Amino acid sequence: MRIAVLGGGAGGAAATAELTQGGHAVSYWARSPSTLEPFLTRGSIGYSGVLGTGEARPQVMTSELHKAIADVDCAVVSAPTFSHASIATALAEAGWPSDKLVILNPGHTGGALEFAAAFSAARRKAPPVVEFSTLTYVARKLTADEVTITGRARQVRAAALDGNAAHLEIASTLFPGATPVDDVLLSGLCNVNMVLHTPGAVLSAAWVEATSGNFTFYVDAMTDGVARVMKSLDAERLAVAHAFGHSLPNLIEEMKAIGTVEADVADISDYRAAISGGVANRRIMAPDSLKHRYYREDFGHGLLPFRELAQIAGVPVPTADALYHLASTSVDADYRQNGRTAQAMGIAGLTRDQLKRKVKAT
Repeated sequence: MRIAVLGGGAGGAAATAELTQGGHAVSYWARSPSTLEPFLTRGSIGYSGVLGTGEARPQVMTSELHKAIADVDCAVVSAPTFSHASIATALAEAGWPSDKLVILNPGHTGGALEFAAAFSAARRKAPPVVEFSTLTYVARKLTADEVTITGRARQVRAAALDGNAAHLEIASTLFPGATPVDDVLLSGLCNVNMVLHTPGAVLSAAWVEATSGNFTFYVDAMTDGVARVMKSLDAERLAVAHAFGHSLPNLIEEMKAIGTVEADVADISDYRAAISGGVANRRIMAPDSLKHRYYREDFGHGLLPFRELAQIAGVPVPTADALYHLASTSVDADYRQNGRTAQAMGIAGLTRDQLKRKVKAT
């Protein structure tokens, strides 16, 4: 297939590596020319880790969106979720056809809903959108021209906003770890980062500021207290899912399926031991400041849409509320201003049953 990969960070670089390995013709787009320049100088995207070591050579590397999407069959958006709305608007303005598939890898919570709403706001009919519950890689750009991929998800949840099985099949063919599920409420509520990152981000904020993140986030910061808050937040996630008619595994079971918790973990109630023992994440350092994406992305585009869904479902989420308000204050951020609100997702004013019908549309 001819695929446009949109996103200049580690996720986009990792997706480009895997798709080119699979024999697909990739056009690679980064919004910032300065992000793209090291790849252009190298003439490739270097990669190492679980996909092997090599050079991914896209047919096109550009910061001009219209060139990246010319004559492609689908687009894969592998960018931080706080950029989804702006990418949707840019695609609409660039003339992206309403019948061509867009895959959000990752979509996280409410990604497909927000993307479609932003695209429609540009007075264009929204294209079919498939969202993944989380990124299919554990990846970091340790140098400007190479991505290090320490993990590749064995399973992520994938759902099509229009419920179209053919679109899900395309996404699953491109990314074998994508497992189709009923709807984007289920996939969105399987966003592990919303539960995995936010308790530690809030409770270690002082140490982040004091040390510029000189500690491991999934080991040093995974204390018993953080794990208890995480477990409480996870229980709220499961309750909201249940209100929408979905029975989900807990965080540890979900991470085992992804591959970021080891397969031989037997005690799925011991969040601290399970998470700190995961090989793929154990060396990842904490955020270096309160401007890190754990604070920017996982609250405004994780906890915020989760709280909006909980309100529609009629389920109280006091732990999520407390973490959200503490982060808003400590980071000094108005997450609602640019975050994934019910309005941004196009679901403001809907009842629970109306929302369930909306995501079941075919």
